[in-house]
Amino acid sequence: MFVEPHIGQNYENKDSGYGWIEVICGSMFSGKTEELIRRLNRALIAQQKVGIFKPKVDTRHQGKVISHNRTSIRSTSVAFAQDILPLSATYEVLGIDEVQFFEEDIVTVCRNLANSGKRVIVAGLDMDFQGEPFGPMPLLMAVAEYVTKVHAICMQCGGIAAFSYRLSPTKEQVVVGEKDVYEARCRKCFFKEKSVND
Repeated sequence: MFVEPHIGQNYENKDSGYGWIEVICGSMFSGKTEELIRRLNRALIAQQKVGIFKPKVDTRHQGKVISHNRTSIRSTSVAFAQDILPLSATYEVLGIDEVQFFEEDIVTVCRNLANSGKRVIVAGLDMDFQGEPFGPMPLLMAVAEYVTKVHAICMQCGGIAAFSYRLSPTKEQVVVGEKDVYEARCRKCFFKEKSVND
């Protein structure tokens, strides 16, 4: 279970000049963005300065991060991970959604932000549509102080889902979409269907 560290307090890491990294990961429809928004809203309630970023490749909602259950928070789209650094100077807490779409440099960016005393909360898919580790996520999970893996419900059997099954035949790794393109699947249902289509 994740317990938010030192929310609304003058936390000890702030005085030492070091922050930390939190990773929220899971499949499509598991509530990653919803959990990211919840943590950022709590930081806002605590009157902390919060900045939210997402990659430009995610064109679904301009100027906002929106969860599948329609909760939202204002955000800034950036083309590259390094673009976050000059925009983050005045913030105490940084949220980054769809972090798997950034290049591997996002790991260095997150470490630099945390080393400068900021709380960095990232959310993203831990696996791609093939069930393989997605982009920078394994490295981010390795360097983070806190990792939360959330799960969806399998759209085939109702079990616990950790995989994102792509409904379309395209083989590109990055295809932005929602329920029209993806289903959450448990391991059994994911690999059963995948073996038929491979």
